Amino acid sequence: MTTPRTPLIAGNWKMNGLQGDGRALASAVADFLKSQGAANFEMLVCPPFTLISAVHDALAGSGVKLGAQDCSTAAKGAHTGDISTDMLADAGCTYVLVGHSERRTDHRETDELVNAKAVAAHTSGLNAVICIGETEAERDGGKTLDVVKSQIAGSVPGSATAANTVVAYEPVWAIGTGRTPTIDEVQDVHAFIRSELAAKLGQDVADGIRLLYGGSMNPGNASELLALGDVDGGLIGGASLKPEDFAAIATSCPA
Repeated sequence: MTTPRTPLIAGNWKMNGLQGDGRALASAVADFLKSQGAANFEMLVCPPFTLISAVHDALAGSGVKLGAQDCSTAAKGAHTGDISTDMLADAGCTYVLVGHSERRTDHRETDELVNAKAVAAHTSGLNAVICIGETEAERDGGKTLDVVKSQIAGSVPGSATAANTVVAYEPVWAIGTGRTPTIDEVQDVHAFIRSELAAKLGQDVADGIRLLYGGSMNPGNASELLALGDVDGGLIGGASLKPEDFAAIATSCPA
């Protein structure tokens, strides 16, 4: 590893939480990070749109980053139900997830659309967390690297840099199931992702981009996963809704 990469522990709250829940959870995460002093990791939470304002206030002064779970490609206009990247930035977000597997599956999002959303994020000064990963059928068919290669080619824009982009590998079959690939499989895929980013963006950029693992990371497996050379953090789902679990994952980052 030629470029130091600060681990990023990101929580995707998905469609969970009302106002009271969101404030309490955000406050607990904020208190934890403040208690760590000069932490060797960064933390990010991505609540539902309805909680962004409350969570922003609860995180104030803590150092915990705030992100959204999706965005529009459009800057403004007649797009009922959508939210622009400028709106997210105005609300205090500095990150936005794009291309999460649930968006790709439930809303039929294509690589082209994910790419456009990442460009929109960059245009508004946001960090795009670009999600990629194979389904169980694709994995069982031996197509994991083919799928990852195709998604990187299509979803990662030329505007991606280490300063504005994070890539999250989420094997779809492992999300929320408690199943994970083997440690060697995770490292192999992450190393492959970095090599593909190098081919697309150049080695220096690829060396600096943080690669998150996003398939059921939890306090029990975090240390082993975060010790891998090309795993630079985690995109956490269910465990991010439990402050003690989210904190345990963060403190599993190697010193």
